[in-house]
Amino acid sequence: MGISKKEALQAIEREREMICAASDAVWDHPETAFQEFKSTEILCELLEKEGFSVERNLAGIQTAFSGRFGHGKPVVGILGEFDALSGLSQESESIEKVPVCEGEPGHGCGHNLLGAGSVAAAIAVKEYLEKNGKEGTVVFFGCPGEEGGSGKGFMARDGVFDELDFAISWHPGDQNEVSVGSSLANYQVFYRFFGTASHAAACPELGRSALDAVELMNTGVQYLREHAIQEARIHYAITNTGGYSPNVVQPFAEVLYLIRAPKNDQVKELFERVNDIARGAALMTGTRMEMQFVKACSNVVDNTVLEEVLQKNLEEVEREPYTEAELEFAKKLAGTYGGGELDVQDLLKRYEKSRKAEVEAFLNAHKDDVICDYIVPLKDTETVMAGSTDVGDVSWVCPTAQINAVTEAAGTPGHSWQQVSQGKSSIAHKGMLFAGKVMAGAIIDVLEDQRLIGEAKDELKKRVGEAGYVAPIPKDVRPMAINPKK
Repeated sequence: MGISKKEALQAIEREREMICAASDAVWDHPETAFQEFKSTEILCELLEKEGFSVERNLAGIQTAFSGRFGHGKPVVGILGEFDALSGLSQESESIEKVPVCEGEPGHGCGHNLLGAGSVAAAIAVKEYLEKNGKEGTVVFFGCPGEEGGSGKGFMARDGVFDELDFAISWHPGDQNEVSVGSSLANYQVFYRFFGTASHAAACPELGRSALDAVELMNTGVQYLREHAIQEARIHYAITNTGGYSPNVVQPFAEVLYLIRAPKNDQVKELFERVNDIARGAALMTGTRMEMQFVKACSNVVDNTVLEEVLQKNLEEVEREPYTEAELEFAKKLAGTYGGGELDVQDLLKRYEKSRKAEVEAFLNAHKDDVICDYIVPLKDTETVMAGSTDVGDVSWVCPTAQINAVTEAAGTPGHSWQQVSQGKSSIAHKGMLFAGKVMAGAIIDVLEDQRLIGEAKDELKKRVGEAGYVAPIPKDVRPMAINPKK
């Protein structure tokens, strides 16, 4: 006799302690892009204990892996991340900025929760397939280097996701909502200039300054900004100025650029224009320029078919209430960043006029919540978020959708010590397990009604066109760790 969806989701509660322990262990060992060796072992060990077949070294990346259960079609992917951010070390559940180890990484984007929560979803789907004797395969993907590395972009380029019929993901945050809308595609590139050293007072005419080239490049890009589309963003960091001696003409300098635009073709065009500016800077200074392509990621392709299934499960799955102690902690933490009142008018831009009055009344009723214990109505207007995500590359390969779940106090700034502080809290654990249940519930619904897969694939084809996915990362580029842990 088989089991229901509700019974399958109880597998997450059964393994609650183990899932939370894995999330906390990843938090305890924060590792930056492509250096997540300990985190990989923690999650692989959890998958193996739960009966998944684990494959490591996907796409030749040491910290990319998968956990597989089942057989045959359909094949569903659940995406997990586990990388940390540099320089965000912070004590757990503190309302003061207190690093555990100054200068070390910390989980300032909640990826310790993201990875373990996605494993939770895989556990429930496995339970459903196994107990019902259903044909189908669930694959958890351990995806490294989302922060500045675009691990999924490399994996997508090398065909890792090609077998999938659809994919589901989530992200920790301060709202329970389906993620509707696209993201900014981006390219990340090093520009290195090689000049000639000389004494800056005795024989400056013999020198060719690489630092001058970097400065001229940055100035040229500054003028380019006026002639780029409004939604584009061009960021840079001078990573090597050539030395500390002002009386030496610097023979080497380096700058790292992150170029963004709403669509893949738009960011590619902008990248080529930045390249021309870099070549011009080298000509002006008599230096030589070398470029190193670091990574790229595609814009997210929406899939309304899957988003509607996720919304249904967001509204169906029971949420755990918050305790007085949790509310008090959230209130105190909110005081460190000026509180977190909901920007109702900004959210309303994501709804059509016919729904605005209804949605505005709902949001206004909750705008002062210290923890947002509600479900945001499904947005019906697609916009482009200000950030980027390598989930975009997966969404070009197969129908993909994702949710955000509450794991923190309302208004918590992203990539902040406050976010790190909450990563092991009971608030975070509740949101992570809720996300796992919602994702698993949605996947089970699709497995029960497989015509949705065909509809989702038709929608993807209409959105991306006949050409489909063209990887923005050149074939010869390999992942690199820009901020390796020392």
